[in-house]
Formats: sequence, structure tokens, C-alpha cells
Amino acid sequence: MKNYRVPTLTIAGSDSSGGAGIQADLKTFSAIGTYGMSVITAITAQNTEGVFDVEELSSEIIKSQIKAVCEDIPPKAIKIGMVSSPKIIKDIVESLEIYPCEYVVVDPVMISKSGYSLLRPESKENLIKYLIPKAYIVTPNVPEAEEISNIKIKTIEDMKKAGNIILNMGPKYVLMKGGHLEGDCVDVLIGKDMFEVFKGERINRKNTHGTGCTISSAITSHLALGYDIKESIRLSKEYITEAIKYSFDIGHGVGPVHHFYKEDK
Repeated sequence: MKNYRVPTLTIAGSDSSGGAGIQADLKTFSAIGTYGMSVITAITAQNTEGVFDVEELSSEIIKSQIKAVCEDIPPKAIKIGMVSSPKIIKDIVESLEIYPCEYVVVDPVMISKSGYSLLRPESKENLIKYLIPKAYIVTPNVPEAEEISNIKIKTIEDMKKAGNIILNMGPKYVLMKGGHLEGDCVDVLIGKDMFEVFKGERINRKNTHGTGCTISSAITSHLALGYDIKESIRLSKEYITEAIKYSFDIGHGVGPVHHFYKEDK
């Protein structure tokens, strides 16, 4: 059900190598079939071997980007990724109050795959206090969920406990991504009176750069296109599984997933 006229917005950092961040989000929006727009929060110098430098944009230009986009082309759904400083988080939340959107997907980006911190330690409080409560769904992986909930996660039952802690912070749903756990790739959707387990095939490929950004922007696209939450996650898991399966070697490190695998089979 593609409709390239349905606008979706990503608010995130730029990945100079094109595998994650804004670039991954826009590729995913296009692949799934929505009209992608972007608000850049930071510039990163990175490639397949790691993140080497980060420079935040000013809160003024971030707010100006949101204003320009939302006043002209109101997005049907918004994905929020890398927002590293406390002020940027508060400015985005204030902008969401001016330009409300039903579907806000918060992907709490904290640490890059290479171990570079993308969220200042002092920003965690604002993330929990201001941004997470604004979310329709929050999509943390295991390390992010551990950081937000302050509990260790080793099992699906741990995922449920941590997810409920995050759910009590105010979002409508929490998707606990279990890719960091051993065994099958199991994700858990938690909502009020909802506990859904999504099992998926674990693809043994090294090229997984941008997986978190990609699945959260896939969920954003599917929600914008009118799918309900369970179907949005099911379709997004299918998409990321295939994108990993058809990922390819670019660069000397962890390569990107293949956002346009359907066009390349």
C-alpha cells in the first residue's frame, strides 16, 4: 500500500556514510512508499568503521526546520532519532506541542554500533521526562532499554519488566527490540493490556549498520500509511529481516543494510 504523497518526517542526526541516521530514514521512507522529509539535529563524521566526530546544530536552526516543514507539509508520522543535548530535546518537545502529530516514533539513540556515545549523560533525564511521554511508540534495543529502565535484561521476561517501566513513563506503546539477546531475534510489543511477541529469523550477516534507524522509520512509514500498530511492526520486521539478508559489503567495517533490496533481487 504505497502512497508517495503521504508525508513522513525524520528528526535525527546525519550519517556521512549513508547507512544510518537521516539517510537511512529517508531511504526507508522511500522504499516503503511515503514522502520523506528531514530535520537534521547533528552532523556526524562516520563510516563503516565507526563514528569519529559529532557537531550538534543550534537549537534555533532545528526549530526553524521543524517550523518550515510542519507549517507547509504537516507530517502524518514523525520519527525522532539522535537528539543529544537536553536543550534540543526540550525544543523538539515544545515544537511538537505547536505542531502535534498522532504518530510520534521515538528511537532513543544513545550509543553507536562502534561504541561512540550519541546522547550526553545529562540528556537522559530530559529524554525520560519530556520526550518519551510524547511518543506513540518508543523503540529501544536492549542496551538502550537497560539505560532507561535501570534494570539488566537477559530474558524475554526481563524485556517485559523493562518495557513496562518505560510504558509507565507515558508512551502509548513500547517495542523492546531483542536483537542483542542470544537465540532467535525476538521483539516484544507492550501497551496497556497488550503483550505481543514477534519472533523473527536471525540473519548471520556482519553488515547491520543502521538496523535500529531502519526499523523505527519503517514503523513510522507503516503507521502513516494506515496500518495498525501490530501490523506496522510485523511488516517492519519483515522489511528489516530482508534488508539484512540482502545487505552488502561497502567499506572496511560494518556495512549497511540494503534498503532497496526489492528492486535488486
